[in-house]
Amino acid sequence: MSKVIFSIRYNIIPERRAEYLDVVRELKNIVKADGLENYSVYEQKNKANNFEEIYIFKNKESYENFEDSTDERIDILMTKLSDMIKEQTTQYTTLFEVNNA
Repeated sequence: MSKVIFSIRYNIIPERRAEYLDVVRELKNIVKADGLENYSVYEQKNKANNFEEIYIFKNKESYENFEDSTDERIDILMTKLSDMIKEQTTQYTTLFEVNNA
């Protein structure tokens, strides 16, 4: 089975940085789903307030079922997060692992 990496890249409103970091810390503690192997958030080197969330799923099925498994608290935090992102800076990437077969 091939792993799937899903990433979301965006810039946040600088004045909301502290609030953003609080939300991300909480998300990192509660984002869990069957088949989600890892959830991490990174800041781009030399570009303050440019972040990327990276989700690693064990397979395509886990990736496709992810949104169905979120709970109410995660939905609230994701809504807060979206309010801190600068408009028209969001980029999504989905990568499917190449098998050696």
